[in-house]
Formats: sequence, structure tokens, C-alpha cells
Amino acid sequence: MKSKTFHAACFLGLTALSQINGQEIKKDSLLGKPKDSLITKMESRIPFDGYDLTWINGQNRQTDFPLTLKDKDGETILTGVTYVDAYYNYDFNRPKDNTHTISSAIGRSNEVTINMASIGLETNYKNVIGRLWLQYGQMGSIVQDLDGTVNHGKNTSVGNLKYIREAAAGYHFNVMHGLNVEAGIFMSYIGLESYVLGENWNYQRSLVCDFTPFYFQGARIQAYPSKKFKTEIWVLNGWQTYNSWNTGLGLGVSNYYRPTENLQLVANFYLNGKDTRNNPGVRRFHHDHSIVARYYKNKESKGLSQAAFSINNHYGFQSGGGIKARDNYMIGTSVANRLWFHNNKIALTLRADAVSNPGAYLAFSPSPVAQNDFNDAIASGEKLKMFQGTATVDIMPNQFVTFRLEYGFRKSNIPYFAGREGTTSPDGWIDTPIESWRPDLRKSDSRFTLAVMFRL
Repeated sequence: MKSKTFHAACFLGLTALSQINGQEIKKDSLLGKPKDSLITKMESRIPFDGYDLTWINGQNRQTDFPLTLKDKDGETILTGVTYVDAYYNYDFNRPKDNTHTISSAIGRSNEVTINMASIGLETNYKNVIGRLWLQYGQMGSIVQDLDGTVNHGKNTSVGNLKYIREAAAGYHFNVMHGLNVEAGIFMSYIGLESYVLGENWNYQRSLVCDFTPFYFQGARIQAYPSKKFKTEIWVLNGWQTYNSWNTGLGLGVSNYYRPTENLQLVANFYLNGKDTRNNPGVRRFHHDHSIVARYYKNKESKGLSQAAFSINNHYGFQSGGGIKARDNYMIGTSVANRLWFHNNKIALTLRADAVSNPGAYLAFSPSPVAQNDFNDAIASGEKLKMFQGTATVDIMPNQFVTFRLEYGFRKSNIPYFAGREGTTSPDGWIDTPIESWRPDLRKSDSRFTLAVMFRL
């Protein structure tokens, strides 16, 4: 402590004759000493303290949280969360059943849709971690309704769980720069983009993120060895599942490194996943890594005020139990560039992404009708390859609301996207007999999507 005090005194003496960041130190007129705000303090133990992370793809851009309850000492007890996401989507293929396919973000066409309405509470009071976010809307029908593990045994169902967006309980230990231990339902750590679309640079997620999980049920340890680095160890029931497919648990590792607020490096791993029904010999491995960098910042500019890019690469496979990795793998990439204008109130994002998924073990099914051109192509040995291009314009009057207009184009080497006759039934209704009817699948589609997202 004496050594630190001596160095601090030397430092203050030197800076009295020079400048810090181009500004002269102001002296107290009575004591002739620097004001308290300039006294050297111990390094903050809060991870990423002082960093502006609101620009990062997949991060919440809020800095103010009005729904906050504090105790008499000013410490936050509870923080409330509200989120509403609604969109209108126009699919140029005009499917008669109004169903937009091969997307976990956009499920309808030529209709106004509530994608997600969510409310919740979270706390980190007195080192106790608690979080409960509820959700309603279309996205639950696309994502959570497809979880087949709820049929593995009894005492569980999608109806009991799908309305929980995230729920966790845990404790924060004051070691290193922080250590958290939690268990519950979490948003997925795999992939760069968020389950909450308002946190992403685009409305439709990239192909590599759309083909990977959005939630896990399990437990995690978050460790912060330094202010700039976070690592997480996960124990999971399965790959985007509430329960397990077999008698094993999956393992996960996630690493974040932010040397400055302008750069984020991430590497994620999913290991030992036994995610094939009644075949525990099949093991799944998945890895993704990303780079997000801000290369220009001038927040006060009425012209270009900020610029950044993101790159997210994925590779995964499953093997064993009679399955070979060379026939069941996924490799893909997504590259995006975003420009902000007029004090960060307007933004333009251009993104291109591609994926190759032989065996289609991560791919969405294009139709509930099994007899279709996509399944025939996969059965004949064709390997699924896809490309997507997206252009997005955001108007953000303040940090609580975003108006978004987006154009998207997708192309596949085999028929995969909904055509004019739809993918449900001859007349588009789910209770109409199928008989010999086949879904209308196309190799490409394009759309315009208009969305508004509110968060408080």
C-alpha cells in the first residue's frame, strides 16, 4: 500500500505540470491539490467496466434502464424488462398458406405478426443472481414447439416451458474479477447473433446462426480472470433441448476477449452431444468463432458516426453410431458491415453468408409433408448448400425503439423454399387431406420485411 501511495503521489506531481488527454488538471483553490475526481483509484474489478458495447452485433444497445427498483443506499434490487417485436413480411413467391419457411425469425408472409412479446425481472442484489423472462408470440412456435425431447419420458412438456425465454438462479462470488454459478434455462452461447432480434444488426439471422441453438437447459460457471476476458463452462441437457435425447449430458465452453471496447473476439465449443434419439453412439461437436471490430467512431457526427464489421465462422459434425462425419457436417460463414449515421440514429447493414450442410442434420424441414423434393434430393445423396444476402436499414429515434426495413435473398442448390402453392396442403389449411399432393419448393426466394422493436 505504501508503494502504491508513493507512486500515486509521484504521478500526481508530474501531471500537475503536464496534461492528461490534452486537458490541464484543475486545482482546488484552498488546498492546492487535485480535485477528488482526479485522484488515482484502484483498478476496477468489474469486467469490461467503462466499455461501450452497445454497437456490437448481438448485444443490447440500451444504456438506460428506467424500470429499476433501488434500496435506500442506491443499490439496484430489481430491473424490469419489456420487449415487443412486430413485423410485416412480403415473400415474393407469395405462398398461398402465408407460411415463410426456413427461418427461425420470420414465419409468416403478407401478414402483420407479433414475433415476440416479452416481460421479465432480473436481479444481482447482494451477490444473488435471479432472472425470469417470459415470452409469447410466433417465434416460440418456430423454435420451442419443435423440441422433441419433451416426449422422452413424462413430467415435462413444451406447454410448461415454451413461455419461459430465460429463467436462472445463481450466486456471484467475489473472486478474480467475478465468478458466477447459475442453473436454469438460458439463451444459447453458440453463434454471434442473439435470439432477441432487436439486438442484431439484421432481422433475419445469418444461416450459420439460424441452424444452431437458441436456448439450452443446464448449468454454467462464468469466470472473469481479468477485466478483459470471460470464460464459461457449461453442462447441458442437449442441443437446443429442454430434456436429453439419451442418457448423457453435453458440455460447452465459451470464451470472450475484449482487449478494448472496439474489438471482440469469441470462441465457442459444444462437445460430447448425444443428440440422436435412441442412438447414444452418435456424438456431436460444434465450434464457432467470431470477430467484431469497430473501425470508426465519431458519435457527434451528423454524417458517418460509427462503422464496424463482424465475421462469424462455424464448423460442426456428428459421428459414431453408424454415422460418418464426412457425410454429416456443417461449415459456414457470415460477414457483415454496418455504418451508423446522424449521431447513431440511422444505420445501414450489408451481410452475406453461406453454409454447406451435407446430410442436412442441422437444416430446417421445409414442410410437414414428408414426400417433397427436398427430402428426395437429400436421400439421393445431394449435399445442401445455401447462400443469403441481406440489406438492412435501421431508424433509431432513441435507445428504446427501432424501425427496421430489410431486403433478403436466399438461394439453395436444391428445392428448399416455399413457392406459390405453399408447403402445408393443397389449399393451405392444415386440416385438408394431403393425399398425393406435394409441397411447392423453390431454389430461391426474396422478401421485404418491415419491423418495429420496442424495449424498455
